[in-house]
Amino acid sequence: MNISSVLSYLTDLSQNNNREWYHAHKAEYKAANAEFEALLQALMLRIGEFDLSILNHDPHTLTFKLNRDTRFSRDKSPYNPAFRAHISSMGKLPVPVGYYMMIKPGNQSFLGGGLFADMFKDATAMVRDYIAANGPEWEQIVHAADFKRHFTVQGTALKNVPAGYDREHPQAQFLKFKSWYLEYPVRDEEMEDAEKFMVRAAEIFRLMKPFNDYLNRALAGFQMPER
Repeated sequence: MNISSVLSYLTDLSQNNNREWYHAHKAEYKAANAEFEALLQALMLRIGEFDLSILNHDPHTLTFKLNRDTRFSRDKSPYNPAFRAHISSMGKLPVPVGYYMMIKPGNQSFLGGGLFADMFKDATAMVRDYIAANGPEWEQIVHAADFKRHFTVQGTALKNVPAGYDREHPQAQFLKFKSWYLEYPVRDEEMEDAEKFMVRAAEIFRLMKPFNDYLNRALAGFQMPER
């Protein structure tokens, strides 16, 4: 695995973000993508040591395209210069939640977990209800020493506790959220040694697992909306 070559390709793409350059350098894309998928495969084997549910996937099915949807954006650059993947028991769908990885040059890479999607109202309601009913377990997870050392729960949030929930609830701060996720930043130089990075990434994901498990219990029975 050569993550440096992945970063090099993505850097070139960010500096030449147009379709002509992309298609003229398709061979470089395929080589970089192959390295990324090899990293995913090796990382999944390590994650499988503490989470067997993610092992039955082809890495190719867990990745996202570089193409950007520019219809409603002022930035008309056609590509997002980042390799991204979501690893969960059901693949790359946002639910159930799993382990997210984005490699993007310029120290913009990160490892993530939790529910990033805030457009699914049913999912948001299910998590809020679960936190409201299972607050002590939530507190135990987010206040664990290793968790606090590495993560801060993030997410889009309302200004006030939504109607139907106790404003004085001990977890009122988190009941305002519409999504609940974690991001662990990774600097470019931390990926120069692919093996060392993979070991570190697996450890970070292991620390995220109780948070993911809690959210997945909250989301049990959730059905992704049909397109």
